[in-house]
Amino acid sequence: MGNQLFQEARRFVEMAKSANPADRDGAIAKAKNALSSAYANSTIAEQSQLQQMQNELDQVNQNRMD
Repeated sequence: MGNQLFQEARRFVEMAKSANPADRDGAIAKAKNALSSAYANSTIAEQSQLQQMQNELDQVNQNRMD
């Protein structure tokens, strides 16, 4: 079945990446929360993947601010 929190984090990051501009702030906040929850309950391998997702989310957030 896998780590449910990890799967949820992945889903929220994807939602934030595809969110329309009006919804992006809320989507980013939800994704950050999901990443944080998943990180605390994940394996080393999952943590590495979560870090990559965090980097993607940071890029979405940076593009929003430019």
